[in-house]
Amino acid sequence: MYDGGGVDPRVEALRAAVARLHRELAGYRADLPDRGIAEEAIVALAAELTLGVPETEQLSRSLLVIVGALGSVSALGAALTDVRRAVELFGGAPFAED
Repeated sequence: MYDGGGVDPRVEALRAAVARLHRELAGYRADLPDRGIAEEAIVALAAELTLGVPETEQLSRSLLVIVGALGSVSALGAALTDVRRAVELFGGAPFAED
């Protein structure tokens, strides 16, 4: 566990990954039936990260919602993988390695 001063680098990595996914989703103009669900989950996750180190269980739930909504969109695959890898920094990988 991180015990240094300042912001936990895992939180910073996850913030950056979530921000990238949010930007890329906003730029993806195709109609997505679950776009609203994904956007809500991304915004909620970003808000949670402002409070410090989130709970691993909550991170896994958020990631599952986002993957369920966007997992089939290949154009967002790299950004989604970055979020998954950043979540895994907190322990308890919810998915097998690609």
